[in-house]
Amino acid sequence: MLIDSASDPDAPSGSPAGFQHDAFVYADDDEFVRRAAPFLRDGLIAGDAVLAALPEARIALLRKELGDLADEVTFIDITVAGRNPARIIPLWADILREHDGRPIRALGEPAYPGRSAAEYAEAKLHEALLNVAFQYSGPFRLRCPYSVTLGLDPAGNHPAPACEPARDWDDVALRLFGAPLAGVPETAERREFGLAELTGVRRWVADRARSYGLQADQVDDLALASHEICTNSVRFGGGRGTLSLWTQDGSLVLDIADGGRIDDLLVGRVLPRNDGRGGRGVWLANQLCDLVQIRSGAAGTQVRLHSRLG
Repeated sequence: MLIDSASDPDAPSGSPAGFQHDAFVYADDDEFVRRAAPFLRDGLIAGDAVLAALPEARIALLRKELGDLADEVTFIDITVAGRNPARIIPLWADILREHDGRPIRALGEPAYPGRSAAEYAEAKLHEALLNVAFQYSGPFRLRCPYSVTLGLDPAGNHPAPACEPARDWDDVALRLFGAPLAGVPETAERREFGLAELTGVRRWVADRARSYGLQADQVDDLALASHEICTNSVRFGGGRGTLSLWTQDGSLVLDIADGGRIDDLLVGRVLPRNDGRGGRGVWLANQLCDLVQIRSGAAGTQVRLHSRLG
């Protein structure tokens, strides 16, 4: 059952400090506009910095509804800026730094219609990680629209009404982060690697990417991203790993698995310090690939890189 977690639609902008994160489910364009436009308009009246990270079709609806007020809203095409959901938390973090204490009111639709199953899985993890990343920030109010056509329930990753018990958001995110990804297909190509094989693995990934028709810049990006992740496996994952390659949902997929354990839930979403402790490779992979999936638990770590074909 779909649950609307936007429990206080009439609350004034910026009233409580801190991070407020809720969602609403819309059935059609008219309902989307009825729910979204007043939320943004109220923020403008209150003097908040107002943003909307949505697909272009949703942006067009709001521009028409808001009229001249639309010029005061910062619109972001989420299908570009958030194609890889792991880039969205850094986007909001940059906006918070830019406005430095000014109340932020934003719409964000990471689970927009048209995404692949893997992208929806990452949007779900992203929504949980938002509560970890910004739980001590503020004032930042983020509302997430969900199309009813998706059949997704946003309630599990958005804070419940005040009358319900508070949830441990680190624990919620950890359960998602620690659950293994879907199994590697039987037909996938596989290579074992260690330190001695790193250079060969990078060449192999580039050759295979070209053979599947990726553009030259995509080939370079995927080869570099895979080399960074495989290097992490050698440094932090027990010295060896397994690389698997296959196609799925219009993308070339590389899965790197090792016996290591990642404890940082926000790995790759926060630019790490240059202290040699790792994390920069995952950050780089998130900038280079269309989608990056990371899961880590008692059984080891998987990093799955996706590059769109065609």
